[in-house]
Amino acid sequence: MRRWRHKGRAIAASKRIELTAPASADADALVAAVRSSADLLHPWVYAPASAVAAIAWIERVKLADTEAHLAWVDETLVAVVNINNLTRGGFQSGALGYYGFSATAGHGYVREAVSLVVARGFGELELHRLEANIQPGNDRSRKLAQALGFRLEGFSPKFLRIDGQWRDHERWAMVRQ
Repeated sequence: MRRWRHKGRAIAASKRIELTAPASADADALVAAVRSSADLLHPWVYAPASAVAAIAWIERVKLADTEAHLAWVDETLVAVVNINNLTRGGFQSGALGYYGFSATAGHGYVREAVSLVVARGFGELELHRLEANIQPGNDRSRKLAQALGFRLEGFSPKFLRIDGQWRDHERWAMVRQ
């Protein structure tokens, strides 16, 4: 039987994964997972590696244009999946971002968590389009986007600033069917 970490805060769940909105109580687990996964995350993601940074991130993602999700298996944090830059009106779109952690890599948890968030984006959030911007060379993220049905739409030079550098990105997208 699953021991869900946050019984009352679940946003969505599958047989293995529970998605929750980030809360201050999650900061220590987030920092520990990020620190132990530095080699996996670098240079692709600049994730919060200190308590101060984690709390600041948790507060920032509470903004109206972000849907942030922590993915848990039992009491282990396995992934972070966000829909950022939510745009309503004629666009009904968002930018999908995701990363997992070394301790649980290779078990399909990130794919499962991203699938839950994509379903939530096109379902409950009523989005028309999700875009995943992936750095060239980030083969794991590219393969995940492809496996979920995202299509490569283009290339954006110096698209996003990560760890103090403007980095090129490929634009992968999916529209609601």
